[in-house]
Amino acid sequence: MVVKRDGRREEFSREKLVSGLAKACQKRPISQQTIEDLAQRIHDSISEKFPEEVPGRVIGECVMEALREIDSVAYVRYASVYRRFEEAGDFVEAVKRLEVKNDTATYRLPGI
Repeated sequence: MVVKRDGRREEFSREKLVSGLAKACQKRPISQQTIEDLAQRIHDSISEKFPEEVPGRVIGECVMEALREIDSVAYVRYASVYRRFEEAGDFVEAVKRLEVKNDTATYRLPGI
């Protein structure tokens, strides 16, 4: 189960995970197989650490970290939706964080 920001719970959907990754990677040089592999890696890591319920925030952070490793544009796209960017300065800050090796905006989870 996924615990959403507002406290609601819903079944984990691998399809939703793949869809979010695909949207972020749209028109980028990232294969569907890479997207599927990322989704599987994220799912496996989350399932191992959170066998019962996982906070939605953890999934979002895992996705951001995975995208950050493979494509900076996909990372910023996903971050803009996940972090609910409202102005251009938010994008600028996200891009600046890409240059910072140990930023605090993308939480690193063990094993990911």
